[in-house]
Amino acid sequence: MRDFRLGTFSPSVLVEVATVIGRFADAGLSVSEVPATSSPQQFTDLFAGELDAALTNPDNVLAYRCVAANPLRRTGDVRILSAVDRGLGLSLFTPPGPADLGRVRGGTVAVDAPGSGFAFVALELLARHGLRAGADFTVAPLGSTPRRARELLAGTCQATVLNAGNDLLAESRGAHRLDSVGSIGPYVGAVLAATGAALERDRDALRSMVRVLRDVGAELVRGEHRELALGAAKQRLTLDEDGARRYVDTLVDPAHGIVPDGRLGAAELATLVELRNRHRPDDPPLTPAAVLASGLVDETLL
Repeated sequence: MRDFRLGTFSPSVLVEVATVIGRFADAGLSVSEVPATSSPQQFTDLFAGELDAALTNPDNVLAYRCVAANPLRRTGDVRILSAVDRGLGLSLFTPPGPADLGRVRGGTVAVDAPGSGFAFVALELLARHGLRAGADFTVAPLGSTPRRARELLAGTCQATVLNAGNDLLAESRGAHRLDSVGSIGPYVGAVLAATGAALERDRDALRSMVRVLRDVGAELVRGEHRELALGAAKQRLTLDEDGARRYVDTLVDPAHGIVPDGRLGAAELATLVELRNRHRPDDPPLTPAAVLASGLVDETLL
C-alpha cells in the first residue's frame, strides 16, 4: 500500500467518502490529509516533496508557476491535474451582529495570503459593494479557512470569505453571508495540484488519486453515497443535521459543487486570470492563452 500525503485546507468529505467505500485501498493508496496553515506553507511543502499532492485554489498554482512576485518569491513546476469543485458555497461573510457591510469600513478583512487565491474573491466582492482595500479597510493574512472562520466569530476581523462547511458553521453561529462567488462568474474553487517532480517520481499514484476523486465525485453527483456524505459532513465538519444536508446539497450542485469530469474549463480559467489582473495591477498582465502555454494545466492523468 502506497502512503499518500494530500495537503488540504479543510477536511474533505469527498476524500472521506472515497476512503470509506474502499476506493483508495482498491487503488493501492493509504491517504493521509495534511492540514495547511496557509497557501505559502502548503506550496513550500509541495516543492520540498513533503506532500504528494494538494487540494488548493487554482490561483495558488498559477501564482507559484507563473508569477515571480508570489509570497514565496519563487516559481516552479507545479501543475493542475484536475478540477475538483466550484467553490463549495464560497461567500463573503461579516461577523455576528448587524448584517451591514458598512462595518467593514475602517476594519480588517481576513485572507489566507494577500495577492492570491480566495483573497481576490474577497477583494472583488467587496469592490462590487464600493469598498476598496487600503482606502476602506486593511487586509490581514490569517491563514486557512477554518482559522479565518474562528477569527470572524471572535470579532478579530470584519469580513472574510468562507466555504466548504466553514461557511455553514459560521452562519449557524450568527455570521452573515452577504454575497457569493457566483456573482463574479464561472469559478473553480479547488483543484488537485502536484509538482512535475512528483509526477516523475510516482505518476501511477497520482493517476490513481485523480481517477478516484473524479469517479467518486461523479457518483456523488448522480446521487450515490449520500448517506455516507451526510455522515462525513457531520463528523469531519462538525455540522448538525441541517448543516450536513445543506453541505451535501452544495457538494452535488452543478453551479457550486463537484466538477464531475475534472476539467478546468475556459470560462473558469478566464475568471481566474481576470481576478488576478484586476487585483494585482502592478504585476505583468496575464492572458488565458499564456497561462495555458506555461503548462499550468496537465490533464494527462484524467
